[in-house]
Amino acid sequence: MDLTFSTTLIFSILVPLSLFIFTRSKKASTKPPKSYPIFGSFFTIVKNKDRFVQWSSEILTNSPNLTFPLHRSLGRWIVFTANPANVQHLLKDNFSNYEKGDFFKVTLRDFLGDGIFNSDGQAWKFQRQVASHEFNTKSLRKFVATVVDSELADRLVPILKKVAAEETVIDFQDILQRFAFDNVCRIAFGYDPGYLSPSLPKEKFAVAFEAAVKLSSERFSTFIPLIWKIKKGMNIGSEKQLKIAISEVRDFAKELIREKKRELEQQSSLESVDLLSRFLSSGHSDEDFITDIVISFILAGRDTTSAALTWFFWLLSDHGEVEDEILREIDGAATEGASAYDEVKDMVYTHASICESMRLYPPVPTDSKEAMGDDVLPDGTVVKKGMRVAYHPYAMGRVEKVWGKDWAEFRPTRWLERAEGGGEKWSFVNRDTFTYPVFQAGPRICLGKEMAFLQMKRVIAGVLQQFRVVSVAETEPAYVTDLTAKMKGGFPVRIEMRN
Repeated sequence: MDLTFSTTLIFSILVPLSLFIFTRSKKASTKPPKSYPIFGSFFTIVKNKDRFVQWSSEILTNSPNLTFPLHRSLGRWIVFTANPANVQHLLKDNFSNYEKGDFFKVTLRDFLGDGIFNSDGQAWKFQRQVASHEFNTKSLRKFVATVVDSELADRLVPILKKVAAEETVIDFQDILQRFAFDNVCRIAFGYDPGYLSPSLPKEKFAVAFEAAVKLSSERFSTFIPLIWKIKKGMNIGSEKQLKIAISEVRDFAKELIREKKRELEQQSSLESVDLLSRFLSSGHSDEDFITDIVISFILAGRDTTSAALTWFFWLLSDHGEVEDEILREIDGAATEGASAYDEVKDMVYTHASICESMRLYPPVPTDSKEAMGDDVLPDGTVVKKGMRVAYHPYAMGRVEKVWGKDWAEFRPTRWLERAEGGGEKWSFVNRDTFTYPVFQAGPRICLGKEMAFLQMKRVIAGVLQQFRVVSVAETEPAYVTDLTAKMKGGFPVRIEMRN
């Protein structure tokens, strides 16, 4: 312990001094940064910490093979890639060699346990099989549409009407996060937290969940993992706050699970179609196992859809021609007596607009795996056992060779072609999942992909039919990440009623 303390003390003195020396240059380079003994490229990383995603993307898109290795510190290396062939190798062709790995799993285990997003091997495979069965049911799809529509009609629309009438400015990112949290809790637990109630309450479970996400993600940016582990062992600072937040989240989740078990015991048949009911009714009753799965699902459903919608509405506020085309499609899709699913499934222009928005601002900008053994990527990059390899959806959406010279433009028609026989009808042109891995790809591709598109299209249709969302931001908002992407400082907007 004395050696550990001495090492930490030395770094606490050397790091600030070295940062002052090494971060004096003003212009960011698009070449891989220099590496120094012990510290690696730490000083350049810290210099770019507020725009790490953009900085690493610029290096990747200027690299001949769209790949570069980054020396983190203390001999730790991570390979970043935006090369579709490498991504296919990583996520499919050599899938068994690349796992979440100990670095990722240990960092998030306190929060996510051994849930599907934090497990490998047989544990992951078992959860995937159970979850995929539940996700592929028509009854769950119908339930999702019902939940989304009721949250729209009873909460989101009334709030937007009030804001429009009062001509005030709101943080639309916060509103969409609240909307997504209510939705995912009802879908996951059959529990309504009322986070989007008119008073916009600080609901205990939601606040604790947000704190757990933020503080867990901060562990990844620690200079050496040993520092957060020491803080955890001493129960001080951010680790003390994290422990409290996680305890609140997991205790609340377990109480909901117990209540659901009692409810199901009193029913002669399965009446609820929320995921928790379905898991419990399938014979999976281990409390920790169910808690891990449901918390992982809430994390995925809350942060990704709200992030995608936030950037979508920001882009739309500056592209009136896209908004007009979506409105025409919404009007054409509305059919008396049609189900929510039927109304949105053929909204191909809206679907393309969402895909185009996520190309530029993916909800998860980077994702990494750990090599279980030595390997060579298709582009010739050597990967040693224990190294992490990260594919970079943010950079992949900016590769000129793939998307063209106009890659920086928000142009939904790059996903479309006119249907056979001519006419005005669009046909959607899908992209290779290894070129566009926004929902991952291969065996770990997102189970909730179709559910996410259903929710997003219902929200877009429900909002745009009645309102204009007008951004009051003077410049492009800063794209920042914890476990998922967000707008730094929120998304201030005015809401205008349509005539």
